[in-house]
Amino acid sequence: MTTARITGRTLVYDGWYKFFRIEVEMPDGKRVERHLLDNGSAVAVLPYDPVRRVCMLIDQPRAGVLAAGEPPLLEAIAGNLDGASPEERIVEEAFEEGGLRIDGLEAITNMWSLCPVSTERVQLYLARYASEDRIGEGGGAHGEDENITVHEISLEDLRDHALSGRLTDAKTLILAQALLIRHPELWAIPS
Repeated sequence: MTTARITGRTLVYDGWYKFFRIEVEMPDGKRVERHLLDNGSAVAVLPYDPVRRVCMLIDQPRAGVLAAGEPPLLEAIAGNLDGASPEERIVEEAFEEGGLRIDGLEAITNMWSLCPVSTERVQLYLARYASEDRIGEGGGAHGEDENITVHEISLEDLRDHALSGRLTDAKTLILAQALLIRHPELWAIPS
């Protein structure tokens, strides 16, 4: 079986991310131009409190959402790895973005976020927390201008958002579905 391969790469932009124009030789030998956003790998977590029956999501200004003229998205806590392991990084992000202390991560998958044009893979986790684990303000790292708003929403609302199509951030939808599938007892009617 013949596979496609990259035969040329030109750096077009080098800033927050790197953007390349690449030449790909297809399996049939034809050469085509493609574009590649090299933005590294990332990590995301959906923290949930099984006692209070809530989860933590955030919102923040996102360029793509602003350009589309849409309201902010509810999102899982996330961040770029920046050389750290996924486990280390998500613990830091949970504190920075949500003011939350987490441990006991439950790995879900390492997903491609936008494979046609991006190198980014996002390691997804679920993590239990309790009210005493809210040890900080959250809102994002100082100096990064993230302007994050923290939301605790009920697990009922999370399920309703996921099932109705109102949860439109892909990583967050996958995490909500994983929570529904792996922990259905969270929605059981108490006896």
